[in-house]
Amino acid sequence: MGLSSSLLKTWLWLTGLSLLAAVATLAPMARWVLAAAILLLALLKARLILARYLDLYRAPGWLAGATLVFAIWTVLAFGLYLIPVLMR
Repeated sequence: MGLSSSLLKTWLWLTGLSLLAAVATLAPMARWVLAAAILLLALLKARLILARYLDLYRAPGWLAGATLVFAIWTVLAFGLYLIPVLMR
């Protein structure tokens, strides 16, 4: 029983995005920029999982709705992260 080509590509993309997030932590950048980058990468990974592993690419309305929910949560998480940063 082998993996389909689509699932393998998705897994490779997820692995690459994870490695990119790990490497980003080594880059000399402001912490808030790093936080935004990691959250954006997490959002991209969530979209890939929804679309390919859960097959929501077959239901574009559901995919868009789920992506919107994850995007709102991402913005809220970044906003919560920024509160102490902006209060300095």
